[in-house]
Amino acid sequence: MMIDNLDVVYERPQTLTPVITHYCPGCTHGIIHRLVAEVLDELNLRENAIGVASVGCSVFAYNYFDCDFCEAAHGRAPAMATGVKRVHPTKTVFTYQGDGDLASIGLAEITHAASRGENFTVIFVNNGVYGMTGGQMAPTTLPGMKTTSSQAGRDVATMGYPLRMAELLATLGGASYIVRRSVHNPGHINQTKKAIKTAFQVQRHELGFALVEILSSCPVNWNMTPQKALQYIEEKMIPYYPLGDFKIADAVKALKV
Repeated sequence: MMIDNLDVVYERPQTLTPVITHYCPGCTHGIIHRLVAEVLDELNLRENAIGVASVGCSVFAYNYFDCDFCEAAHGRAPAMATGVKRVHPTKTVFTYQGDGDLASIGLAEITHAASRGENFTVIFVNNGVYGMTGGQMAPTTLPGMKTTSSQAGRDVATMGYPLRMAELLATLGGASYIVRRSVHNPGHINQTKKAIKTAFQVQRHELGFALVEILSSCPVNWNMTPQKALQYIEEKMIPYYPLGDFKIADAVKALKV
């Protein structure tokens, strides 16, 4: 039986290249890539966009986005984005960073970029571990969570508490839009896309620094099935990293997005 005249309900975004990614099965980086690409398409920004890839699982992001891209040294994506944006102020500049990159070696870079109010967009993927190098404890690893470098679980008495980056950056005067979202189910995926679109609109209107933190799963390094990893986000990560808006400047509230 042949079926004709089917309506197309979904197509690959133009900004997303037709290649197979290196991400592990069940990893939600692919979902986040799609959301960023859809937003760049919908805002007609692809030809004007310059992305900055970090070191980590996202190190090959330049292969997956069909727009101009550059590669930064570990943790230095905000510094490179600052330079790119100041040289090309009319370009749409964004970084795509994991928690090991942004919240550890890159902590000073992201903090000072936010403090200065640099006018670029940050997509911050928080999966609670160093994913690319084997699942070691990261600055965002939850208390008690076992990793390859904290095999008895993270002990806050000796290893400190996980960093809540959205809350930390929201205290800085230069930050205009700081929110935390998740991609563990369709409803939250839709909310994440809206936040990403707003973050790019903040930059288009020259309103300052914008960051969307996104809770993401890492089934392989968490030693879980993809389904269990999504449940872990809801049951364990969100209680420690609550979703919400941590700073929205008055000028951003006035945007029609």
